[in-house]
Amino acid sequence: MDMKRRNFILTVGSAALWLPAARGQQASPVVGVLGSGSPQAGRMNFAAAKARLAEMGYVEGRNLTIEYHGADDQLDRLPALVAGLVQRRVTVIVAMSGPATSASRAATTSTPVIFFTGFDPVASGFVNSLNRPGGNITGVFILAPDLIFKRLELLHELVPTAKTTAFLYTQTAIKSGDLSYENLRQTAEAIGVKLIFLNVAGASDLDESFAKAEGEGAGALIVHSDAVFLNNRQKIIALAARYRLPAMYFIREYAAEGGLISYGPNYTDAYRQVGDFVGRVLRGEKPENLPVQQVTKIELVINARTANSLGLTVPLGLLGRADEVID
Repeated sequence: MDMKRRNFILTVGSAALWLPAARGQQASPVVGVLGSGSPQAGRMNFAAAKARLAEMGYVEGRNLTIEYHGADDQLDRLPALVAGLVQRRVTVIVAMSGPATSASRAATTSTPVIFFTGFDPVASGFVNSLNRPGGNITGVFILAPDLIFKRLELLHELVPTAKTTAFLYTQTAIKSGDLSYENLRQTAEAIGVKLIFLNVAGASDLDESFAKAEGEGAGALIVHSDAVFLNNRQKIIALAARYRLPAMYFIREYAAEGGLISYGPNYTDAYRQVGDFVGRVLRGEKPENLPVQQVTKIELVINARTANSLGLTVPLGLLGRADEVID
């Protein structure tokens, strides 16, 4: 065998060995998960979405990379966190709260953004319309503005003697929330209830807020669906028990873990929808062509044990309408 032929065979053989390795080293898509709380809370909340992605063939550590970032309840950190994700050219950004969505919208018009929010996405300026989002953003909307009024009515039905009710929420720069809160105040006045609005920016504010609610004579409490409350569920349940405040929550997990009553969507199902959106974008679909999904299945859950411990008798009509009663 002459030298030229030997070199040709060696070159072809080397190329054949190199090509599969090169294919194996192709970078997997990167999903940046951005929340208002801690990265650990984001990882926990995104679990159902990750499970849906695995069903669609995208498995973390195999052909998908997921980065978790959180503002640790300091919302002014969100713009810098989003800027970092955009600079690293992540494939998709998942915005796990209204403020995270707002920061993502301000930071990029090209990187696909999938949101999970209780803020009205049209009134908040996230999308042009629910059916035709336009731009690079779409996601899952959990109807929180409409549900807060029903939560007030249900809590008043359960605790009619409470003439003052504390409302825990997080103040943001998203103006669509302000109108909902003002409408809620008017609804409360119409049924003879005074609302105390208590702004909770982070977990460190919770003790002071409960003490203030007691000091101002609150006989009941509504916990809004902001991220800080989702990420500090057990502490809130414990504080409500310590202050003996009948409390209304926004997802069943509260009632299942000892809270009094919840009325709201199934977050596990909603997060699976988020995962479905991410998977579809990874397959090449554009956010502008993916209509916003509204979570319409709402659950009323009552913890009868907690009601008994608070000396409350749950009206039969309310029990009859409950999707689940925990004895």
